[in-house]
Order: sequence, then structure tokens, then C-alpha cells
Amino acid sequence: MVITPKIQFRINLLLITIVVLAIAVISLYNLGYLDELQIILAKDNYIFYWMLLVGFLAEIVAGSMGMGYGVICTTTLLFLGIPPHAVSASIHSAESFTTAAGSISHIKLKNVSKSLVKKLAIPAIIGAIIGAVSLTYLGEYYSKITKTVISFYTLYLGIQILSNAFKTRQDKKMKRKTNLTRLGVIGGFIDSFAGGGWGPLVTGTLIKNAFTPRFAVGSSTVAKFILTLTAAVTFVFTLGIQHWNIILGLLIGGIITAPFSAMLTAKLPVKSMFVVIGTLVIIMSSITIFKSVF
Repeated sequence: MVITPKIQFRINLLLITIVVLAIAVISLYNLGYLDELQIILAKDNYIFYWMLLVGFLAEIVAGSMGMGYGVICTTTLLFLGIPPHAVSASIHSAESFTTAAGSISHIKLKNVSKSLVKKLAIPAIIGAIIGAVSLTYLGEYYSKITKTVISFYTLYLGIQILSNAFKTRQDKKMKRKTNLTRLGVIGGFIDSFAGGGWGPLVTGTLIKNAFTPRFAVGSSTVAKFILTLTAAVTFVFTLGIQHWNIILGLLIGGIITAPFSAMLTAKLPVKSMFVVIGTLVIIMSSITIFKSVF
């Protein structure tokens, strides 16, 4: 297998992460804090380890399909009964690191259009702030209603993912006019409020409207990093720092998988993954809706 610059970068990132984690564990052991760390990680029915698995699997899907990380994480956390505002805050905190790595990689490979990033990112920042602030207060005081609304949204995304498995590609596409400002605002708001959805909405729209795929994915990834960081900072100011066990699990699981996701892209049957992931999201969203209503 040819080691491309993108794969090499991710392998280097993994090695650096492993070294940093090893130093951190040794330091905690020497200082006598390792037992306390184990107690923290075992909180909430060992949710850290569940999030480690979710982050691992979600990154495989995102690396193979170019979308789906937020949708999978949001659906799973809502299914486990985590409050909506904590769901989005945790996901965006973890994604700040994973999207940063992806953005640097796309920039190095020259997959980014600066003008497209500006047109998407500036409106996305506005949408992300509005979404985060809205979710902070609606999610806290109207948790049941908010969870039901977001679950209906993830159900819709699950149907969209499933339908992608049976779409036939069209060789010739007419480039359609795209209102990037409106797309950025709506994408930023939905991603921040619902915990995910930027990829299916924004990247999907750009590709559907005949933007060059490499620039659509690369530019959308950089804009996604900017909105993710904005949402994470907004949640810190409105909610404070919470649920470190969830954030740490998602982050480590994603970082472990990231170096290999590019290699797996050519190996995994994408159509089958669309079917499996779409079906799982539909089932889990439906159960969450049922539990919220009844």
C-alpha cells in the first residue's frame, strides 16, 4: 500500500498522541492519581469506555463516507439518556480536535478553496452561536421536547443515509446556483443545535450542486472546524466544562481511528455501510422518540 502524505500525517499524529498519553499515564501513576482517574472513568456506568467505542466506530464511518460522525454520536448519546445540551457540547468539544487534524491534512493536500471557506465559515459561526445558545436554554428547561425534536431530525438523517445506498450516480451534472450564506447559517445552526448534520447538509449540497468534490469536502471540513470550535467555546461560556468522561472517550476513540480511516476507505463496502448505519440511526432514533413521547 502506498503511504500518501495524508496517511503519513495521520500516522505521525497517532504516534504523537500515544507518546503524550503514555507520558500522562506514567505521570499520574508517579503522582498517585491513577486510582482517582480510574474512578472518574468508571462513572455513569463506564460511559467513558462506551464513548471510546462510539468515537472509534464513528470516525471509521466519517473517514469512509465523509460524513456521519455527529449523527452517530448524537443518536447514541440521546439513546443513552444524555441531556441534549450535554450531547452537543461534548461532541463539539471532541470534534474540535478531530476536525483540526482533518483540516490541516486537507490544507497540506491543497484540497481547500479559501473563498469557499470564507463564504461558508462566517455565516456558520453566526449559526453555531445561535444554535449553541438556543440549545443551552431549551435543552435545560425543555429537555424532553428538545430531545424529541432532535431525535426526529436524526431519524430524517438516517433515512437520508439509507437512501444514499440506492442512489445511482449521474455522470453529467449541471452546476446549480447555491446560496452559500444561507447554507452556512443553516448548517452551523443545525450542527450546533442538533449535535451534527453539517456533513450531510452542507457537504452533500455542495457535491450535489456539482462543486468539485475534493474542494467541496476539503473546504467544508475547514469550515466545519471553525464552526465546531465556535460552538465548543460558546458551550464552555454558557454551560461550563462538563462530562469530561464523554469528551475524552469520543476524542481518544476518534484519534486512534483517524490514521487508518483513509486506508479503510478503499477497503470497506460503502454501500453496505450506508445501509447498516442508516438502519441503526433510524432504529435508535425511533426508540428515543418512543421513550420521549411515552
